[in-house]
Amino acid sequence: MIRSLEEVMMKYTAVLDKPAVAPTRKAVPQPLLREALGAALRSFRADKGITLRELAETSRVSPGYLSELERGRKEVSSELLASVCHALETTVADVLIEAAGTMAMRDADLVDVEGALH
Repeated sequence: MIRSLEEVMMKYTAVLDKPAVAPTRKAVPQPLLREALGAALRSFRADKGITLRELAETSRVSPGYLSELERGRKEVSSELLASVCHALETTVADVLIEAAGTMAMRDADLVDVEGALH
Protein backbone atom coordinates (compact mmCIF):
# COMPACT_ATOMS: atom_id res chain seq x y z
CA MET A 1 0.00 0.00 0.00
CA ILE A 2 1.35 3.38 -0.97
CA ARG A 3 0.89 6.12 1.57
CA SER A 4 0.63 9.74 0.74
CA LEU A 5 3.42 12.07 1.72
CA GLU A 6 1.02 13.76 4.11
CA GLU A 7 0.33 10.48 5.97
CA VAL A 8 4.03 9.73 6.31
CA MET A 9 4.79 13.25 7.54
CA MET A 10 1.99 13.06 10.12
CA LYS A 11 3.36 9.78 11.49
CA TYR A 12 6.94 11.04 11.88
CA THR A 13 5.86 14.42 13.23
CA ALA A 14 3.85 12.65 15.92
CA VAL A 15 6.95 10.68 16.93
CA LEU A 16 9.07 13.82 17.09
CA ASP A 17 6.48 15.64 19.19
CA LYS A 18 6.59 13.03 21.96
CA PRO A 19 8.66 14.03 24.99
CA ALA A 20 11.92 12.19 25.43
CA VAL A 21 11.95 9.56 28.14
CA ALA A 22 15.22 8.80 29.86
CA PRO A 23 16.04 5.12 30.07
CA THR A 24 15.53 3.69 33.52
CA ARG A 25 18.58 2.37 35.29
CA LYS A 26 19.51 1.66 38.84
CA ALA A 27 21.18 4.40 40.79
CA VAL A 28 24.74 3.28 41.45
CA PRO A 29 26.24 4.82 44.56
CA GLN A 30 29.34 6.86 43.90
CA PRO A 31 32.35 6.38 46.13
CA LEU A 32 32.43 8.82 49.04
CA LEU A 33 35.51 10.90 49.82
CA ARG A 34 35.27 10.10 53.53
CA GLU A 35 35.40 6.36 52.75
CA ALA A 36 38.40 6.76 50.45
CA LEU A 37 40.21 8.95 53.00
CA GLY A 38 39.51 6.42 55.73
CA ALA A 39 40.88 3.58 53.62
CA ALA A 40 43.97 5.65 52.81
CA LEU A 41 44.59 6.48 56.47
CA ARG A 42 44.21 2.83 57.45
CA SER A 43 46.61 1.81 54.68
CA PHE A 44 49.25 4.31 55.80
CA ARG A 45 48.84 3.19 59.42
CA ALA A 46 49.18 -0.48 58.43
CA ASP A 47 52.29 0.30 56.37
CA LYS A 48 53.84 1.93 59.46
CA GLY A 49 52.89 -1.08 61.57
CA ILE A 50 51.31 0.97 64.35
CA THR A 51 48.13 0.30 66.26
CA LEU A 52 45.11 2.54 66.33
CA ARG A 53 45.85 3.30 69.99
CA GLU A 54 49.44 4.33 69.19
CA LEU A 55 48.23 6.59 66.39
CA ALA A 56 45.63 8.09 68.72
CA GLU A 57 48.28 8.97 71.31
CA THR A 58 50.62 10.50 68.76
CA SER A 59 47.96 12.44 66.87
CA ARG A 60 46.00 13.42 70.01
CA VAL A 61 42.78 12.04 68.53
CA SER A 62 40.63 9.50 70.37
CA PRO A 63 40.93 5.89 69.21
CA GLY A 64 37.17 5.71 68.72
CA TYR A 65 37.14 8.74 66.46
CA LEU A 66 40.10 7.41 64.46
CA SER A 67 38.27 4.13 64.04
CA GLU A 68 35.21 5.97 62.73
CA LEU A 69 37.43 7.91 60.30
CA GLU A 70 39.11 4.77 58.99
CA ARG A 71 35.73 3.12 58.42
CA GLY A 72 34.46 6.15 56.50
CA ARG A 73 31.77 6.93 59.07
CA LYS A 74 33.02 10.43 59.97
CA GLU A 75 34.13 13.41 57.91
CA VAL A 76 37.64 14.58 58.70
CA SER A 77 38.52 18.26 59.10
CA SER A 78 41.66 19.60 57.47
CA GLU A 79 43.22 20.25 60.90
CA LEU A 80 42.54 16.74 62.15
CA LEU A 81 43.77 15.23 58.87
CA ALA A 82 46.99 17.24 59.18
CA SER A 83 47.48 16.01 62.76
CA VAL A 84 46.95 12.37 61.80
CA CYS A 85 49.20 12.68 58.75
CA HIS A 86 51.93 14.24 60.88
CA ALA A 87 51.66 11.33 63.33
CA LEU A 88 51.91 8.92 60.37
CA GLU A 89 54.99 10.80 59.11
CA THR A 90 53.35 11.46 55.77
CA THR A 91 51.81 14.45 54.05
CA VAL A 92 48.19 15.38 53.58
CA ALA A 93 48.91 15.42 49.84
CA ASP A 94 50.06 11.79 49.89
CA VAL A 95 46.89 10.70 51.70
CA LEU A 96 44.71 12.70 49.31
CA ILE A 97 46.49 11.18 46.30
CA GLU A 98 45.93 7.70 47.72
CA ALA A 99 42.25 8.49 48.32
CA ALA A 100 41.84 9.96 44.83
CA GLY A 101 43.37 6.82 43.34
CA THR A 102 40.95 4.65 45.29
CA MET A 103 38.01 6.73 44.11
CA ALA A 104 39.21 6.64 40.49
CA MET A 105 39.50 2.85 40.60
CA ARG A 106 36.00 2.53 42.09
CA ASP A 107 34.63 4.88 39.41
CA ALA A 108 36.30 2.81 36.70
CA ASP A 109 34.83 -0.37 38.19
CA LEU A 110 31.36 1.23 38.23
CA VAL A 111 31.70 2.26 34.58
CA ASP A 112 32.74 -1.31 33.68
CA VAL A 113 29.74 -2.72 35.55
CA GLU A 114 27.32 -0.22 33.98
CA GLY A 115 28.74 -0.98 30.53
CA ALA A 116 28.25 -4.70 31.06
CA LEU A 117 24.63 -4.14 32.09
CA HIS A 118 23.73 -2.31 28.88
